[in-house]
Amino acid sequence: MTDQVNTARSVERIITGQAVMDGAGVKINRVLTQTLQRRLDPFLMLDNFGSDQANDYIAGFPSHPHRGFETVTYMIEGRMRHKDSAGNEGLLTNGGVQWMTAGRGVIHSEMPEQEDGVMEGFQLWLNLPAKDKMRDPWYRDFNGADVPVFETAEGAKVKVIAGRSHGVDGAVRREVTEPLYLDVHLPAGASFSQVLPEGHNAFLFTYRGSVNVDGKAVASGRMAILANTKGADGVIVSTDEASRFILIAGQPLNEPIAQYGPFVMNTQAEIFAAVEDFRAGKLGEEARA
Repeated sequence: MTDQVNTARSVERIITGQAVMDGAGVKINRVLTQTLQRRLDPFLMLDNFGSDQANDYIAGFPSHPHRGFETVTYMIEGRMRHKDSAGNEGLLTNGGVQWMTAGRGVIHSEMPEQEDGVMEGFQLWLNLPAKDKMRDPWYRDFNGADVPVFETAEGAKVKVIAGRSHGVDGAVRREVTEPLYLDVHLPAGASFSQVLPEGHNAFLFTYRGSVNVDGKAVASGRMAILANTKGADGVIVSTDEASRFILIAGQPLNEPIAQYGPFVMNTQAEIFAAVEDFRAGKLGEEARA
């Protein structure tokens, strides 16, 4: 089964990420920033990390809280250990995915289990609808072999982390936000098409080579926001050189966004409550309850 695209989306704009430091001093390219949250609803943040210098990542992400959204960590290469207040623990390795629903609250750490070599990957923050923000936390690790992969007739290799592509269901499905998350490896001269619901916000990030979308080049390290063109039913991506990119899309929630660091709720009152719960030591206790 193939995804037939009749009217393709164009590129609305190209985004260059911001170099930031997070955790205990990890160097990150923050591609989807807070200023883009309304435009790319339901997605709140996308970080790209990648270095072969241990000093750029070795300090990791010591224990820190989350409430009100989901984190999706995709490891291209490297080893990262996850532990959280709900009693979950897992090792994220090459090609693996860690999906965590913070819900009403969880405290977790993500620490490297390597002292040298390359560590590269992505962390995506996916918002939760208001009705689910205080749900029970949920966590699952997927080894690289657990994430469905298929190859198109043109030789594109596609890993389906979430959603559905060319008849292949991804590792995770979500009813409300309906996220699509693909990692696509395109050989030189090939193209890849993906159907997208008209109302979904969508973007892609190139991390090897350069791809073309409707005549516009998207170089490595750049994000392309795809236009919400009326009547468009998908996107077509082509390349002249061997390239890799992630394609992400989802159903916008169209709800208020109130954020204070690692807490994302709908109102400032809910943010104050999250901060107070964390300061009082209740957030982790709720996760264990």
